Amino acid sequence: MARPVTLFTGQWADLPLEVLAEKAAAWGYDGLELACWGDHMDVEKAATDKKYCKQQLDILEKNGLSLFAISNHLAGQLVCDLNDDRSDGFAPPDCAGDPEKKRAWAVETMKNTARAARNLGIEIVNGFTGSSIWHYLYSFPPVTDEMVDEGFAYFAKMWNPIIDVFDEQSVKFALEVHPTEIAFDIVTARRALEAIDNRESFGFNFDPSHLYWQMVDPVCFLKEFGTRIFHVHMKDAALQLDGTTGILGSHINFGGADRGWDFRSLGHGGVDFEEIIRELNRINYTGPLSVEWEDAGMDREHGADEACEFVKTVDFTPSQIAFDAAFDKDNR
Repeated sequence: MARPVTLFTGQWADLPLEVLAEKAAAWGYDGLELACWGDHMDVEKAATDKKYCKQQLDILEKNGLSLFAISNHLAGQLVCDLNDDRSDGFAPPDCAGDPEKKRAWAVETMKNTARAARNLGIEIVNGFTGSSIWHYLYSFPPVTDEMVDEGFAYFAKMWNPIIDVFDEQSVKFALEVHPTEIAFDIVTARRALEAIDNRESFGFNFDPSHLYWQMVDPVCFLKEFGTRIFHVHMKDAALQLDGTTGILGSHINFGGADRGWDFRSLGHGGVDFEEIIRELNRINYTGPLSVEWEDAGMDREHGADEACEFVKTVDFTPSQIAFDAAFDKDNR
């Protein structure tokens, strides 16, 4: 049976959920991955009000859509980030300009996100963790091993109490491995797991686009963390290196012609999705394939429609028999 194809609503939070749900159904999606901003999912309400949960679920059901996961990237980022004024809009207005107030709000919000997921009847929350050491990416001024150790220890200190609540609610947290997070490649993902003693409810939202532009093989990530792949984002990217730019982006915004890499609508970049599907089959991943649509050079409604069809075309179920079984002597 083909995996369900869903649409992550983070890039569509300007649209009311009722409007987006109708569009997504018309494009052929099986469900939505609700972002916890805009009017799509209020986790403070959902954590305590099952009527609100039913109201949101009814909007999806009316359009023939299912819910498999919710995502709270914005609050998650604030848990370990340095929380400068770039993220003031991620938290309530009274937190603006106060890094620790934003952090305290985020910790409680992530706990409530687990409770919301439980009330919604789902088992997966996707999101970010933030990182107190991302700005140490390049080792000048010199960065000591102890400074990096402290960053992973801080991540464990901040996230273990949050994961406790996820455990209480029988919900799993799937970190989207991503630059600016505590885990942004295979090595740091290993280290993040080690920092929290490999807690079973902490795993990954696999997004190949963020690995691809760093020149990390997405299939190697799946092979390394097969049992920890709780959710999958389908997103593409393109390397546009022309000898004058690099993968650090040159302080050029997405869509800029001179960027060394950029996100692309599915099938328009360099990610090898066939090999990803083959590896997802090998690790027995049966969850949704969720389109996170980002492409500064394409109309988003055209892209979302096309991306749904792309995923349905590229996905396939594994064989249940050896292809040469018909030649077995017992079948002669």
